[in-house]
Amino acid sequence: MSLTFQPRFIQACDGRRLRCAVFGAQPQTRGVCVLLGGQTEFIEKYDEVIGELNARGFTVATFDWRGQGGSERGQKNPLPAHVRDFAEYDDDLTSFLDQVVRPISDGPPFALAHSMGAHILLRTLHDRPGAIRAAVTTAPMIEFSARGYPPWLARAVSGLYNALGRGDDFAWGMAERDPFLITFDTQLVTSDRERFARAQKFLSDHPDLRLAGPSWGWLQAAYRSMARMAEPGYAEAIETPTLVCGPGKDRICVTSATREFAHRMPHSEYLDLPDSEHEILMEDDSIRARFWGAFDAFAAL
Repeated sequence: MSLTFQPRFIQACDGRRLRCAVFGAQPQTRGVCVLLGGQTEFIEKYDEVIGELNARGFTVATFDWRGQGGSERGQKNPLPAHVRDFAEYDDDLTSFLDQVVRPISDGPPFALAHSMGAHILLRTLHDRPGAIRAAVTTAPMIEFSARGYPPWLARAVSGLYNALGRGDDFAWGMAERDPFLITFDTQLVTSDRERFARAQKFLSDHPDLRLAGPSWGWLQAAYRSMARMAEPGYAEAIETPTLVCGPGKDRICVTSATREFAHRMPHSEYLDLPDSEHEILMEDDSIRARFWGAFDAFAAL
């Protein structure tokens, strides 16, 4: 990873410090693209994607969500992904759009978002119509896998641990998702060994950016947000044109739920990538080529 930049720090509405960056296109012909990563991710992981968006004429504006990357972490142990409510992430995105994107954009920006970032973007598309002019989402977190446990049990256990005051603790098995403990053979996100190795090498050189799995508090907040998203009329109320990309081999999120949600949205297109793992943008060249072909066709509309 060769991305170099001077980060900018802003404060979210509740005072949380967020690390942001803007990468200008030369020339800028397509406006601003807001790039939103998923849980555990960080700005530098998207260096290849940023270059590809710049080459398409987009200025890229991006940031690290609270509690991950180079943004402020709210707990003594910096490794669990943790929030009490996904409204905290809404605060992050609103603050970023208002403080970073609005001053450099003539109108509502385009957006490209992955996984948890796509989930939060969909919340914004629902709650703030007109904030984004069009969006592309990859493996959006509509429903996530309970890793072999019945979903009702995972929800019940997360509720119990939070009720017992253990919301800050790692959920079962999530401490082992520390990047320093994961190998290519145990990871769940890509079939591309080289791109996985590049990200791992970068984290080994910048250990302060790494993040493991979620806390019980994060899980409970995610279940609440996903339940809200599943309510009748929610997807139908999202008017923003959106390309939804579903990976057929996803082991993190449930692709069938993603497909159903996309089909409920009135102005969406769905791209099936049957041979892709969860991280479409970090996949092999064949999968990425199909993604970018669909992206370019959608962005030209």
